[in-house]
Amino acid sequence: MATYGMKIFAGNSNPELALQICDSLEIPLSRALVSTFSDGEIRVEIGENVRGADVFIVQSGAQPVNDHLMELLVMIDALKRASPRRITAVIPYYSYARQDRKNKPRVPIAARLVADLITRVGTHRILAMDLHAGQIQGFFDIPVDNLYASPILLPYIREHFDRDLVIVSPDAGGVPRARAYARRLQASLALIDKRRSDVNEAKAMNIIGEVSGKMAIVLDDMVDTAGTLVEATKSLLEKGAKEVHACVTHAVLSGPAVDRIENSPLTSLVVTDTLPLRPQMAHCHKIIRLPSCRLFSAAIRNIHNEDSISTLFEILH
Repeated sequence: MATYGMKIFAGNSNPELALQICDSLEIPLSRALVSTFSDGEIRVEIGENVRGADVFIVQSGAQPVNDHLMELLVMIDALKRASPRRITAVIPYYSYARQDRKNKPRVPIAARLVADLITRVGTHRILAMDLHAGQIQGFFDIPVDNLYASPILLPYIREHFDRDLVIVSPDAGGVPRARAYARRLQASLALIDKRRSDVNEAKAMNIIGEVSGKMAIVLDDMVDTAGTLVEATKSLLEKGAKEVHACVTHAVLSGPAVDRIENSPLTSLVVTDTLPLRPQMAHCHKIIRLPSCRLFSAAIRNIHNEDSISTLFEILH
C-alpha cells in the first residue's frame, strides 16, 4: 500500500477513531497541537512539514459541537497556509445536518452555512458517513464522498438476529434506507407515522405494516434525545412485536437520551463509533458500538491512491 505523502491529523472530537484509522492504514497520526488560549480561542500548531502532502483531517461533529466545528476550520486554515497538495475533511458525523431546509418562516439553512464555511476556508474534498439528507452533498462546491454505514450494520444484523425480521423506518424520509436493508435481509418493511410537536419531541401515531410476532429493528441515521425511539419502541410492542432493537449510525445521545434508553423496553441500540464514547454511554448495557475505522481507512486509501471508492458503497435505492 502506497502511503507516501499521506498525513492524517485529528482534532479533539474523536481522537480514538483517528488513531484506529491510522492503525488500519499502518501510518502514525501526524502531530498537531489543538488547544485553546485562556480566553477560549482555538489554538492550532501543525507539528510537521506538510508541503505537497495529501492531508486528511478527522473531526466529527461531537459535543461541544461549535468548539469542534471551529477547531476544524482553524486546522484547515493552518494547513492550507503550509502548502499541502490537497486537504480532505473527514467528518464522520456532519453537525447541523438537520437544518437542511426552511421548514418554517425565518429559520436558517445552517447545513448550507457550515458547508460554505468548510469550503471557503480551503478544503478540497469531504468524506462523511450517512449524511442526514442527501441534498447536503449539493451544498458543497467540492467533491463529497458520503459513505453508508450498511457495510458495518448489515453483517451485525445477519449474525445476531433470526430471519423473522421487520425493518422499521421511524419516518417517511428513512423509507428508502429501510427498504434497502429489508431487501438485503429478505425481511418485511414497516413505517411509523409520527407527528413532531416541537424540536426533539415526537409522538408515534400509527404503524404502517405488519409487525406482530416479528423481531423489529428500527433503522435510522442518528439518535439524539431518544424520545422518538422510545415512543416507537412502545408502539411496536403494543402492535405485537416480539422484541425491538435499533440500528443507528450516529449516537448523538444528548440530554436524557441514555437514561431514556436504559429505562425503556428497547432491547438493544446498535451504533457506530462516528461519535466518541461518553461515560454515561459506557454504563448503559443496551448500547453496542461497532467500529467504523476499516471503512474510513479504505476510503482514505482509495482517495489518496486516486482509486474509485464506489466499491465501498452499499447503494441504497
